[in-house]
Amino acid sequence: MTVPARIREARVALMLLTRLPAGRFDGDVPGLDAARWAFALAGVPVAVIGWAVLAGAQALGLAPHVAGVAAVAMMALTTGGLHHDGFADMADAAGGRDRAHRLDIMRDSRVGSFGVLALVLACGLGAAALAALPADGYGLAAMALAAMASRLAMVLVLALVPPARSDGLGQAARGNTTAWVPGAIPCAGLALALGPPGWVALVVMAATATLLARRAKTTLGGQTGDVLGAVQLCAETAGWVALSATM
Repeated sequence: MTVPARIREARVALMLLTRLPAGRFDGDVPGLDAARWAFALAGVPVAVIGWAVLAGAQALGLAPHVAGVAAVAMMALTTGGLHHDGFADMADAAGGRDRAHRLDIMRDSRVGSFGVLALVLACGLGAAALAALPADGYGLAAMALAAMASRLAMVLVLALVPPARSDGLGQAARGNTTAWVPGAIPCAGLALALGPPGWVALVVMAATATLLARRAKTTLGGQTGDVLGAVQLCAETAGWVALSATM
């Protein structure tokens, strides 16, 4: 039996954005442009794993901040640090002389002092925010919303911001501008379930993604795979902070 095309596309999104097993492909593999609609859904298992670690650590009696650090660490392992790498590269590129130099810095696999400092601050802030979330169904819904909406932001940036290069993820994943719709529907449903905190988080995440996208367009000439990773990490962290402050 042929696996439906949508399932194959969702598997591509899971393979790209996580290190979770997604099986092998027989025949042609769907392109990244076709798989974009499932980017938001790929955040669900990451959020579930992170919440399970958070809840488990709290159930063992560990301090809230220790539980938060453990959850952030497990989610980073689940994604292979993909978004963290992009965020660090974008932070390093802030010290570039011009557009060409900044893009060269982002291609460099090494992480500089700006990148390390940015990662430490982002992960610390995220862990502190998660420590304030309840380890119950409400907390799971909150983490799922942040995970999905931050990856939905990647899809929107892909659609609205031109690529800075003629190659790479920022170019390969461009395509149909309606790919954001399948991810937006469950995000709206979770926001409704969470009430005002959910909508506040969505606004904060959208503002964060917009600021980063504008920064990338001004300093780099557009978006790249690293920019998309930075958008995801910063939007998710901002969502956690907003949720922890309003729940």
